[in-house]
Parts: sequence; structure tokens; C-alpha cells
Amino acid sequence: MEMELGVLPSGNLTLKDSKQGALEGTRSKWVLVVQNGFNASTGAGLFALATQPALKFSVTVAYWRDFAGMMLTALCHLPEDISNDLNGLPTLSPADHARLLLCLPPMHGGEYVDADILDRHWKEMASWVSLQLEDQGISLGDFLKEQAPMWHQVGRICFHLAENKRMPDRPFAFMATYSRGLSAHAKVQYQPLGQALQEYGTSKDKQKLIHLLSPVHLASKKSSYVSDLVESGNVYRPMALTPKAAYQFLKDVPLMEESGIVVKLPDWWKKRPRPQVTVTVGNQKSGQFGAESMLDFRVQTLLNGEALSEDEIRQLMEAQEGLVFLKGQWVEVNPDRLTEALEHWKQVEASSADGLDFIQGMRLLAGAPRDLADRSEWQEEDRAWAHVDAGAWLKDVLAKMQDPSQIGCDLNSSGELLATLRPYQKTGSQWLTFLSRLGLGACLADDMGLGKTLQVITMLLATRKDRGSKPSLLILPASLLGNWKSEITKFAPTLRIQFLHPSERMETGNGNLLQKFQDVDLVITTYGMVTRMPGLKDISWKFVILDEAQAIKNPATKQTRAVKEIKADARIALTGTPIENRLSDMWSLFDFICPGLLGSLAKFKSFVKDLESREKDQYLPLRRLVQPYILRRLKTDKRIIQDLPDKTEMQSFCSLSKQQAVLYAKLVEEMKEALEQRDGIQRRGIILAYLMRFKQLCNHPSQLLGDGNYKPTESGKFSRIEEICQEIVDRQEKVLVFTQFREMTEPLAGHLEKVFGRSGLILHGGVNIKSRQVMVNEFQSETGPPFFILSLKAGGTGLNLTAANHVIHFDRWWNPAVENQATDRAFRIGQKHPVLVHKFVTKGTLEEKIDDLIQSKKQLAADLLEEGTEKLLTEMSNEELIRMVFLDVDRTPLS
Repeated sequence: MEMELGVLPSGNLTLKDSKQGALEGTRSKWVLVVQNGFNASTGAGLFALATQPALKFSVTVAYWRDFAGMMLTALCHLPEDISNDLNGLPTLSPADHARLLLCLPPMHGGEYVDADILDRHWKEMASWVSLQLEDQGISLGDFLKEQAPMWHQVGRICFHLAENKRMPDRPFAFMATYSRGLSAHAKVQYQPLGQALQEYGTSKDKQKLIHLLSPVHLASKKSSYVSDLVESGNVYRPMALTPKAAYQFLKDVPLMEESGIVVKLPDWWKKRPRPQVTVTVGNQKSGQFGAESMLDFRVQTLLNGEALSEDEIRQLMEAQEGLVFLKGQWVEVNPDRLTEALEHWKQVEASSADGLDFIQGMRLLAGAPRDLADRSEWQEEDRAWAHVDAGAWLKDVLAKMQDPSQIGCDLNSSGELLATLRPYQKTGSQWLTFLSRLGLGACLADDMGLGKTLQVITMLLATRKDRGSKPSLLILPASLLGNWKSEITKFAPTLRIQFLHPSERMETGNGNLLQKFQDVDLVITTYGMVTRMPGLKDISWKFVILDEAQAIKNPATKQTRAVKEIKADARIALTGTPIENRLSDMWSLFDFICPGLLGSLAKFKSFVKDLESREKDQYLPLRRLVQPYILRRLKTDKRIIQDLPDKTEMQSFCSLSKQQAVLYAKLVEEMKEALEQRDGIQRRGIILAYLMRFKQLCNHPSQLLGDGNYKPTESGKFSRIEEICQEIVDRQEKVLVFTQFREMTEPLAGHLEKVFGRSGLILHGGVNIKSRQVMVNEFQSETGPPFFILSLKAGGTGLNLTAANHVIHFDRWWNPAVENQATDRAFRIGQKHPVLVHKFVTKGTLEEKIDDLIQSKKQLAADLLEEGTEKLLTEMSNEELIRMVFLDVDRTPLS
């Protein structure tokens, strides 16, 4: 079993096996060491991880081990006699943040990692080390020697290389020193290494000398340069060096540092000034831009951004490998590498007389080969001598794609949008509008509840006059038809829409579909209808938009293939799941929004395999390649959370299964006959009994029939709760599920256990007080059960369940006060995140009509509905009541 390190929504690290389950049963010694560390604290876990031997780790473990290694490297460069004050420890720089985030491998919860989380873990590790020094009463050096034997020698001996301008023939100087402590001013004291022979020359101090020199001995086995220094004795005295000797020294610096030697170099070497063949793509816009566009292409040789003349290039080409003094500075040059790079890109330039196609350009800018899987085209070591950069125009486009706040277009100049967008929603709408007008694909991957639907509606209004009168196509699960219709009616009533689904009374025969949609802005259909209507692919749509786009994550299904065959000027995917954390899902989604960018599936797999074989920054090219097309905001983001309401309530419309529809129609007829034969108090009893049966049937046929089967496919609500909870699973969030029926708790728990891959909790009236508190404590734990199913009466009061930020009302009490009381188990003091409330409503049934009734009564006095909606129904006439419960078959999309 392979160990993985994931990230919880809180930002804490968590150990999992490769199947994302809890880590159990493993006997590997190093895993146990790391596991025990993380059980104690994040700082202890990271330290334990960094001090493990160089084994073959999973990419997620290797990433955090490298992160922890950065901290240990910084610690080992501090004076060894520090006790517990680590104030001199450097913090992560913006450049560190950028590199670490871009190199983040796919991992569970990777979407939660940002600069703040990295800083937090950096500080946690430093705090843990400081606490150990204080508790044990030892110095940093002794602590590292004992707890990190691979690291404790770092920082003892220092090799210095500096410029020596007084000697033109030998313009560099070398000196080896050692650190013996702090000065009176708390500065590290360096002494020439030769002095150590005198200081530790007695037999009594011989072991100290051996310990001091052991990093040099280790380095001499790895570096021929250090070996020569030791054999000649020059390691003990200062030396003047030629440029060739200095370059040999500089090349071996990594080997010296690996061995525990601190190396101090001139500042310019840290920047590694070297001439580069620089390729510029997309300097100017040419014609109508889009994914099929060609980008202009230019090759130059630059040094620090300044073009070199032909004479200067010739001078570099004629030099030997090493250091050359050019334009008043020392420059690293490798004539062979530089020549190879220049010849390669000149050939590419010659073969691309008309420009470079957009997809190839994006790959090169990301640091990937043009052909994606052609590793021979541009080896990793060649990148030091060649660089691809975006030209002025393309750089501006990419900047706006990656930072939508720079776009700033007017979205509602016509005043047709009847909504006030929150700042992040305005930003998202501008981003969608910008990319769509460019003809580029886009994936809006906002968290559930952040308003992806409203952002798309805003974009559709802003672009309705673009590209002539072509209609757009929206494809979604049947369960979301009602949600979209409601949102469009509420916020954009002027948007001309047409449903392509039987539940909305739309003619579904193929015929001349384009003729039917001439005066339509948006056609709305379902994934199921796409496979049954091949004529959709014969239309050239303005935009094709996928809601719940994870529906196409499996590229082999008939549904996915049918969706990808549809032609459009631009494609948009909406999803609440973190697509970058599962590579196969990401490929399929990008095969839709930007076909060809990630190549064929076989080529993509080969590309990923090459990335994983890299020594460092494995996923950097892939992240750079897909990043501009994904906009993801989390409810946990500090910039977002301040802009959110504390509680968002929404109707989640559900369909009926065919069995439910048949049984529902039968119940209506039975109720009609029963009402004709009774009156008075008996009539009231019949009405209440049938209302209960309708509720049970809308939940699941098995609840009405009492057969105990509870097959998920036979209930629209079971299908809808699975869709919602799958996104909650991916976000590692928690949910409360309320039902007024005790008999529904077990079937729901069994269904959700398969969705979450873990068991949850159940609370009903039969659970005693002591057990309730144990359940609450277990659920409130960050790593506790992900779902809690509660009967409404048992769980409606007295519980504090703020670990959940989702509440699902599986069936409705039809009394807003009772529902709100249940919701407040999560939405109460101590809740740190906005709460999203999903109220299930079955389309075309009594549930929808009562929900409409409740919505229309909201403005009346609160006590009007407190006696229960049932009382309102019992006072209706037989005709009114039958109309209320009658199944509107045309309005319920059968699942």
C-alpha cells in the first residue's frame, strides 16, 4: 500500500493510502515514524518526513518531503549554538510560493493549498523545532545531530568563492573556513580551515577534527574538484583561480552542498547569467483570435533581456565552456548547448513561416514540447539555454486569463440582468465573457453555492449580440432543469430560452432543429437527450455549456463522445469538483473545452510519465498549461468568505423514476375515490394519510411499499443526493441530512456510505442522550465521519454540529420554522464557514406545488404557516386538492 499525503479543507495535512482511505494496517517502519509524527502535530510530521532516507515516495509525499527539506536546509544554516530562538530563520519568499504552488502535484485536497497554507506549515515546523530545543534544553546543532543525522553536518565548513579583480589572469579567489561560534555581536565567526588543524591538533581533539572534516571527506568522493583540493592540501589555504577552475568549482557546488558543506558565492552566480535563445510567440494579434489561430514567432539571443549582436554571439560560440566576461559581467556559456538551441529554434522558425498554431504555442509557454509527448524535442537540461516567452499582445491576454480582475468589461450595460453581482461573481462573469469572446474554452470550477449559474447567465446576456444570432446550447443533468429555469426567470427574463426535453413540453423530433432555434438565445437540454438527438452536432452553436461537467469525466462512454462531437465557437464547463487532482478527469474535461491542448489520451499519459521522471518540479509544465483556462474559487478563500452570506438556501429539484411516476398517478386516483366517499373528520384523516403517502413515495417507492429494497436508481432523490454529495466528497466537507422519517435513516446511510466510501452517523428518537453526545463529538472531529443523518424531531434541537457546512432537507416538513430550527444545528455560533442549505423538491408533484405555496406566503405573518401546511390543504375543496396533488407528467423529467 502506497502512502499519500492529502490536504483537508482546514489546510491540515492528512495521511491516506493510495485509494484515499484512512491509513491502516501498514507495517513499513518509515511510514510508522511519519504517521506517529503527524499524530503528534503537523510540524513533527513534516520533520519526521524530511529525515527519512531517500526512498521511493509517492509524488505527494515527495512534494511535502521537499518542502520540509527546505526548512531543514534553512535550520542548518543557522548558528549551531542557538538554543530556542529561531528569529533568524528566513520565511518563504514570493518566488518560493510561486514555485511551490506551480509544482504542486495532483493530490486529494490540493485545491486548498495556497501561500497562506504553505506559510502556516513552515511556521508550524519551525515552532515545533523551537519547542523541542526548549523542552530538551539543547542547542540546535545537538538537536540536529541527534534527530537529523543526515543534516547535522550542514553549515560547519564553508567554501567561499569571490571575485579577485586585482588579478586579471586569475580573477577568482577560493577559501575554506569553519564556524567556531558566535562573536560578541552574535555574528557567526569564520576561521580559515587551516587553523582547525592547529586548534584540534592534539590527540584529545582528534575526534572533533574528524567530525569537522567529514563533510569534506564525503564531498571528495563525489567531486573530483574537491578531491584535488584535499590531495594537494589546497583546501587549507586561500587560492587564486582562473575562470576555468572557478567554473569547475561552481558546477560542483550542488555536490558540495549535498555533502554538508555551506558554499558562499558571488551574488551574480545565484542569478546564473547566461545567454539564452529566446523565442517570442504572439507579439501581435492577427485577425480573429481563437484556438485555431496562428501566433507570430521570433527567435533572438538575449542576455538579461538585451539582444546580443552578431559579434557578441560569435564570441560566445568560439569560447570554451565556462565563464566569459561579456558586457561588464561574468557570463556562463556552453557553446555546444547554445548552438544546438539556436539551430533548433531557427529550424522551427523556418518551418513556421505562417506562424505557430495556438496549441503548440501554449505548450511551449508552459515548458512542454510542441508535440507534448516528444521528449526528444526539448530535453529538460536544454531549458537553461533556451526560453519561450509570450509576446506583448499574448502576454496581456494570458495575464487577464490568470487574473480576471484586470479585465474590467461592462457586463450589464443594457440593464437586463435583474441581480446585483457579488464582486467575485462579477469577476467570474467577466472572465467567462472574455474567454468566450476570444473563442477559448473555460472551466468555471467554483465551489458549490458560489453562483456558477448566475455568472453564466450574466455572460449570456453580455454576449447575446456577439457572433450574429447563433444560439447557445446548455447541457445538464435532468435534475437541474428546474434550477436553471427558475434562475433565468428570476434574473434574466429577457433571455430567450427553449427547452429540448419532454418535461418542458418541447418537441424532440430532430427535423430542422436550427430552424426551430432561430429566435432563441439559449437551448437547454440534458445529457441523456444528447445521445438521442444526433442532429445537435449538425448545428454550429455560439457556446456549448456543460453544467456538472464531471458527467463527461469518463471519455469512453457514449454520452461523453456525443457531447464532444457538438461544434461551437467556444466551450464552457461548470463543475464544483477539483479537476486538477485527478489526471484522467482533467484530460477528458480539457478534451472538451480545448480539444487538442492535452493531446490524445495516449499522448497525455506519455507526457505525464515523462513529467514524473523529472528530478524536480515534475508537474510544473502541466499546471502552467491548464491554469489559464480554470477559474476556481473556494468558500474557504478569505477573499471570498467575507463576501458571502452566512447561509444560502436553495431548492434542489429532483425527478421521479418511472416506478415513482406510475405509483404516484395510482395514488392520486385512490385519493380521489376515497374523498368522494367521506366527509368531515374522516375526510381530514384521509387527506393527512395520503399526504404522508405522497411524501413517502417522493422519497423512495420502497418507503411506501415497505419492501425494503431501496435501490438508488428507483428514486430521483437518491440520485440527486448522490450528485450533491459527490461534490462534497471531493471537497472533503461534511453534511447533515434531515428526514422526518426514522425508517429512511438506514437506507440513506447505506447509500451515502457508498458515495463517501466511509460510514456516517445516524441519530433518531431511539438514540439515548449519552450516545448522542458521543456522536456529536465524533462528527465534530476534523477527521470524523463525513455525513450525519438525523430524523427531524430527534436532531432539530439541542445539537451543535458546526463541522458541517452543508445541510440537506431530504423531505420537507412544510413548516419553515421547523426546517430553520434543524438548519441551525450547523448554522450557529462556532460555524466558521458559510452554510449551504439544499431543500429537495420533486418536480411536477405535490412537493413542488407546496413549495410554491410556501414561497408565496413568505411575506405574510409568520404564524400563518406555523400550524403546518397540512391544515391549509385539509381546508381545500376536493377539486382544489386533486389539482394540488395531481402529477404534472410534463414537468417531471423521469430519471
